[in-house]
Amino acid sequence: MIKRQLYSQIIEKYGKGKAIVLVGPRQVGKTTLLHTILKENKHLFLDGDDPTVRALLENANTEQLKSIIGDFKFVFIDEAQRIPNIGLTLKIITDQFKEVQLLVSGSSAFELKNLTNEPLTGRKFQFNLLPISWKEFEDNVGYLKAAQQLEQRILYGMYPDIINNLGDEIELLTNLADSYLYKDILSYHSIKKPEILEKLVQALAYQIGQEVSFNELSRVLGIDKNTVSTYIDILENNYVIFRLPSFSKNLRSEIKKSQKIYFYDLGIRNAVIRDFRSLNLRQDKGMLWENFLVTERLKSNLYNKSHVKTYFWRTTRQQGVDYVETLHDSIVANEFKWNSKQKVKIPKTFESTYNVKVEVIDTNNFRTFINVK
Repeated sequence: MIKRQLYSQIIEKYGKGKAIVLVGPRQVGKTTLLHTILKENKHLFLDGDDPTVRALLENANTEQLKSIIGDFKFVFIDEAQRIPNIGLTLKIITDQFKEVQLLVSGSSAFELKNLTNEPLTGRKFQFNLLPISWKEFEDNVGYLKAAQQLEQRILYGMYPDIINNLGDEIELLTNLADSYLYKDILSYHSIKKPEILEKLVQALAYQIGQEVSFNELSRVLGIDKNTVSTYIDILENNYVIFRLPSFSKNLRSEIKKSQKIYFYDLGIRNAVIRDFRSLNLRQDKGMLWENFLVTERLKSNLYNKSHVKTYFWRTTRQQGVDYVETLHDSIVANEFKWNSKQKVKIPKTFESTYNVKVEVIDTNNFRTFINVK
């Protein structure tokens, strides 16, 4: 098993009278991580995918929970978002069973947030687990092997099952994309036009690293802009995609309300468009590299608890910087290039306006950018 960066962070929160809530996409290892953390402790495991468990916990009162929990000091509820009224059940366990350490996992940020937010206010530590980070991967296989697999990871992504099954990536990713993207999301959100969702995901897959227009997507897909916005919210809350807003502060010419959309995992992105050709045959190589770097930086910031704000920068004259990060008054800016020999044109307007040097990130120095020493 690949050791996760959150392992020690979660253990540090034991015994503090609060629930530990772990959210993230399906199949990224949430259940495995929590079982590994709990392996030295006798614990009660309750699977929210099991109809019997859902019926037991849906409206359980204190006495019923006493019977269910018994003498267990650790209780792990998996896929909690599947259980109706789970927020109130978790509140009762946290408040009434002080000797019990409650651990909860869920696959939909939106559903679990809605179900647990108010009942568990001030009663939880929340963690987000994403596909394997480059640091976790490199720590597991070593620097040389990781470097040799860089192109494979850009093509097939960072899901644990994909990394652990070399040679079966395309079959596994196709099944994962079909089941996770469509079956799970469609069943959870009662989407009436699944073919529209599929076309939207494909359209977004072709536009990674580019500014996304909801109006344009609306015209292409033949649906209204509000529906596009709703579907994108669903995809984001189910950890398929995430947004990067535009940075604007001083210049009139800066684009202020635009956004880019990236995929949390490039294997899923490539499965959506059924394209696993090697990088030297692809026109989207630069887009893939940009998505890879932005996602790995996101993981690094998340696990290192770095509270930066992230953007891209564009002007109406199409000057641009791929990635901008701010923390208080400090600004860091980066341009991404796959080929280290490729000439890069850095916008002097940005550097002079914000008094910052734009650093180019390529295959030679990307490990520093994603905080792998």
